[in-house]
Amino acid sequence: MSEEESAPYLVPLAAARAEVRDRGSRFLAIVAPAGEEAAAGAVVAALRQEFPDATHHCWAWRLGDPPRERSADAGEPAGTAGAPILRELRAAGLRDAAVVVVRWFGGTKLGKGGLARAYAAAARAALAAVPRGERVPADEILVEVPLARAGAVKRLLRPPRVELVRETYGATARLELRVERRARAGLEARLAALGAAIAAD
Repeated sequence: MSEEESAPYLVPLAAARAEVRDRGSRFLAIVAPAGEEAAAGAVVAALRQEFPDATHHCWAWRLGDPPRERSADAGEPAGTAGAPILRELRAAGLRDAAVVVVRWFGGTKLGKGGLARAYAAAARAALAAVPRGERVPADEILVEVPLARAGAVKRLLRPPRVELVRETYGATARLELRVERRARAGLEARLAALGAAIAAD
């Protein structure tokens, strides 16, 4: 695993909004936290419901580590909305984030260049306003260990680096752990010394 894969990255801590106007058209940009695609899609759906009178709801998101990216022009000419929004999101260095720019057409066509600049400007303004924090990449691993060793495994917990997600007991103890990637190799070595079996990813 590379250092980049385990390095902390920036995420939005809360939503932020900003608005720009260009020749009568109104562009309202919203940045929101989104840890997975379903959450990002829910952000877009909620804004379509909040602003049903808008002409377009264009969006981009970057999710996870390494980041998965998607964008949509939502009826605007190809490359004039989703791509500029995504470029601003990348430039801000944020992940686990969705950006939606809601547009109301003001009667004057802006041209492809004008549209791209307006969508980018709105996204940039909202991204500048969003509160940020760091997230450390982490994995969930399933550990199976004899019942007598469960306590020893639990003594390895060091929140937030190593946390217990859930535990079940039967013939053996099965512990689901959330471990920061930078701490995973050391944890796996200690688990192996306890005779624990780690399920494959």
